[in-house]
Amino acid sequence: MNKNISQSFSRLLMVCLVSLMCINLASAAAVKGPAPNFTLKSMSGKNLKLSELAGNVVLINFWASWCGPCREEMPYLNALHKKYAPLGFTVLGVNVEEQLDGAMGFLSNVPVDFPILLDNQNKVSKQYKVVAMPTTVVVDRDGNMRYLHKGYKPGDEKKYRQMVKKLVRE
Repeated sequence: MNKNISQSFSRLLMVCLVSLMCINLASAAAVKGPAPNFTLKSMSGKNLKLSELAGNVVLINFWASWCGPCREEMPYLNALHKKYAPLGFTVLGVNVEEQLDGAMGFLSNVPVDFPILLDNQNKVSKQYKVVAMPTTVVVDRDGNMRYLHKGYKPGDEKKYRQMVKKLVRE
């Protein structure tokens, strides 16, 4: 009996931790400093290096398929990517899961036009000090971080659009 209680408590604790990581209370802040450079393999199998996108505005979105708010914001990020790509803007979706199955399953139902990068060892997530899912960083044309947004709630896509609109005009 004690073993069952212990297992139930462990499961409950895990659900609570996942819920906290997949925070639905969003916060945005202006940030300064160079964006840490990284190279990650994309789902297409090619390596992508952030520094190769110098001269573009880049929105880096750290996400996981098990995160409800991540799943909810993905279509908005795709629409943003499509609208502003001609102006030198791109979205990079950085999946943080160890296994690719969840991401592939989700993306087969909700396809996106921007690169999905794989951070299955969480090296880049650690560089960017990601503590909440989703976390979004917006990088300007000079490679500097300008905005950091933790979490997602409906309406946040308007904030993203304002940030991107401002930076593509600079």
